[in-house]
Amino acid sequence: MSAAEERGDRQERDEASVTTGEGGEEERRERGVVGGLVDRAKGFVAEKIAKIPKPDATLDRVSFKGVSRECITLHSHLDVNNPYSHRIPICELTYTFKSGDKVIASGTMPDPGWIAASGTTNLELPVKVPYDFIVSLIKDVSGDWDIDYVLEVGITIDLPIVGSFTIPLTTEGEMKLPTFRDLLF
Repeated sequence: MSAAEERGDRQERDEASVTTGEGGEEERRERGVVGGLVDRAKGFVAEKIAKIPKPDATLDRVSFKGVSRECITLHSHLDVNNPYSHRIPICELTYTFKSGDKVIASGTMPDPGWIAASGTTNLELPVKVPYDFIVSLIKDVSGDWDIDYVLEVGITIDLPIVGSFTIPLTTEGEMKLPTFRDLLF
């Protein structure tokens, strides 16, 4: 039988079932039962996944680490807690360092390692701030020799059942800039 003949036979059957009302009510009931079961299954799975403990993290203060010819390096400490009995890979860390409403530095740290099984892993996040941004912050710095900041960090991890997800963290505070005496001694 050719494709055209098959289409013609299928169309005749569809027209016959529409005109005679065959299977219409029964098909709707079956679809309703199957659809209800699928919706219940989705709800059950979503509820179970929502109750699965997920890793969490805390972000400590930002501190001054060092000076180079290109930039000032700041340091931030992350503590990531893993509730599972196996280690979890960290896909990437993303960060945005802001002062006022200006983005001073942003970047990504690809593949920073693993979160240890059933414990807390300490991660260090270096933030490199170019000197041209420091010059633009002179207003804030000149009064009290500190920088008011907001640091936003995203830790992207990959869980076997849940998949990849990002733990968002934010901290804000005030960071005292080093004086020449701090740099020399």
